[in-house]
Amino acid sequence: MIIQKFSVNNHPIQTLLSWVESNEIAIPEIQRPFVWEATKVRDLIDSLFRGYPIGYIIAWQNPTVRLKDGSSSRGKKILIDGQQRITALMAALLGKEIIDKDYRRKRIIIAFNPDEMIFEVSNSAIQKDKRWISDISKVFRPDFKILDKLKEYCTYNPEIPEDKILTAIDSLKSIINIPVGLIELSPELEISEITEIFIRINSSGVVLNQADFAMSKIAVDEKNGGNLLRKAIDYFCHLAVEPEYFRQLKEIDKDFINTEYFQKMLWLKDDKDDIYDPSYTDMLRVSFTSKFRRGRLQDLVALLSGRDFETRQYKEEIAEQSFNKLREGVLDFMNENHFKKFVMIVRSAGFIDSSMIRSQNALNFAYILYLTLRELNYNQAKIEQLVRKWFVLSVLTSRYSGSPESQFDIDIRRVYEQGPEEYIKNVISAELSDTYWTIGLPQSMDTSVASSPIFNVFLAAQVKMNDKGFLSKDITVKDLIELKGDIHHIYPKNYLKKQNYSRGMYNQIANYVMAQSEINIAIGDKEPEKYFSELINQCETKVAKYGAIIDIEQLRENLQANCIPLKLIEGETLNYEDFLKERRFLMANKIKEYFALL
Repeated sequence: MIIQKFSVNNHPIQTLLSWVESNEIAIPEIQRPFVWEATKVRDLIDSLFRGYPIGYIIAWQNPTVRLKDGSSSRGKKILIDGQQRITALMAALLGKEIIDKDYRRKRIIIAFNPDEMIFEVSNSAIQKDKRWISDISKVFRPDFKILDKLKEYCTYNPEIPEDKILTAIDSLKSIINIPVGLIELSPELEISEITEIFIRINSSGVVLNQADFAMSKIAVDEKNGGNLLRKAIDYFCHLAVEPEYFRQLKEIDKDFINTEYFQKMLWLKDDKDDIYDPSYTDMLRVSFTSKFRRGRLQDLVALLSGRDFETRQYKEEIAEQSFNKLREGVLDFMNENHFKKFVMIVRSAGFIDSSMIRSQNALNFAYILYLTLRELNYNQAKIEQLVRKWFVLSVLTSRYSGSPESQFDIDIRRVYEQGPEEYIKNVISAELSDTYWTIGLPQSMDTSVASSPIFNVFLAAQVKMNDKGFLSKDITVKDLIELKGDIHHIYPKNYLKKQNYSRGMYNQIANYVMAQSEINIAIGDKEPEKYFSELINQCETKVAKYGAIIDIEQLRENLQANCIPLKLIEGETLNYEDFLKERRFLMANKIKEYFALL
């Protein structure tokens, strides 16, 4: 027998909005930045006015939790699809303020022209134009009198027929009564089932963001301090990117600045480092995985709901314990000492600029590992070594590029099962074998993506080894990265174009080096045989043409540091394909040496 795990009912917009206002349906996004443009809000209202469908709203009844007296307590309904639409309706029809990207409260005001029956985002010109109702929210107020409005409008616009205006305003007012489909998911459903339902209903097939789901669950649980915890996560992530927001925060949320959370993030006001600017998803993943020893955020939602994974029941004490544990994880994440020391470790591996880090999840798990090792009382030197090696390994192998949550779950469990050192040793042995260094890694360099993680690891290796830029006597690769120096084509791009090489070939990462712009310009489109021969000549004549190196041994050292085959200055001619092959091998060997130093 098939058991239906949801119900579908149509409810007037007015009813849905009243449920939101009474907190029967929880939409935490009302208190978080609203991502829709004002024009999209306008289009939503226009669609309703014209009788167009706006899609289903999906809500999940929080699981039943057994209270200490044996009774059951049903939680609020959490809106898991339709949050932006409902927030837009609250803003436009009820005049509720939204939070913009700077966390400032503001109105989105929609205007209506009853003569032309069109909507627009209200502005100063519209507000002065008597042909417009400049704020439609006034129409939906309990004290709105349609006849008074009709009289006022016709006084200013006598040429427009009264019955036309009456019909238009009446049609506008009736929007509030339009039914919208609400899909209510059973509280007995597993989190994984809810995700699957979402995927199948949503026409675009977009996977439900588990972090958003978790944030919703956190925000609606005021009993366990979820509302403050959610704010702490949001504010920390925003302040990490925009420290100047501190001044605004003190003005807009005076209650929050008296909390423990605010005191823990005060250090951000002076922080300018952008190596690790976490999103709320990053912060949740790190806090959850480091404290709960699990990697899947759907498990977090279940635990915050009071899920007992053994009995498959929901218990209030589990929900309370889970909130307390997550709170500890968030505070650990925000800790100035923890955060800064972790960033220092990443920098010490040669990753000195945010442009070099393309995998946020590699950073996330490295921070998880850092917090875990601290909790296990490892000494600082060992922590630094293990975190560096794991981070670079993760970047090199794209460890978290596929299903990061599954990999997080596997890694954190095995860290505790095998012990951190043993597990890391085993992974290195399996993933970075001799075959990897001699075959796998060089083959992985056959790519034209300049932001390739492998090329970034190569640059990190050069930073770590204090290498000079290509043909530079004194300027280091570190200097060039920090000052946004040029990525130079060793075999010039236009030269290769003339040889009929495709973009995918001339933009190979094995053809890239960091170089001063003046050196790049001086070389121009010259064929390699020519400018490498001139480099030898400048060492003989002591007249610098490319850079400042005028000593042959210094030139050799510079080319070796940049993994350039010395054949190019030893009289041998290398065709482009052979050059790429040789340089890939040299770059792989340098990365291997670098990894051993970590």
